[in-house]
Amino acid sequence: MITEGTVAFASLKDHDVYQGKSTGKYTLTLTMSDSEAQKLEKEGVKVKSYEGNAQRKFSSQYDVPVVDADDLPFTGNVPRGSKVRVLWAQGKAPHPVHGVSTYLSRVRVLEVAEDTRQAEEGF
Repeated sequence: MITEGTVAFASLKDHDVYQGKSTGKYTLTLTMSDSEAQKLEKEGVKVKSYEGNAQRKFSSQYDVPVVDADDLPFTGNVPRGSKVRVLWAQGKAPHPVHGVSTYLSRVRVLEVAEDTRQAEEGF
């Protein structure tokens, strides 16, 4: 399946860290439109709401190819606020709490947001 949205959190170059420990997974959390969220929900995927916006985390145990709009390899980290299109696969059986798993396969960066962390550090 393909889903579009805006990057809320991305750990695509290094494994995600939770409570100081590596999860062993690459992750991408997307903020998406209501119509994108409804598509996911129709497939059994549970979508959370954060400050009135729909969000979902996608993950993979394997390196995830990240490309730009021209299909060239994307270098560096994908900054928060970037617009992306995600190719993902569904898990086989739904989890009673989390719904159907969303396994990240590929990311296309459509529009790169300014990385505010780097801007602040360079200030």
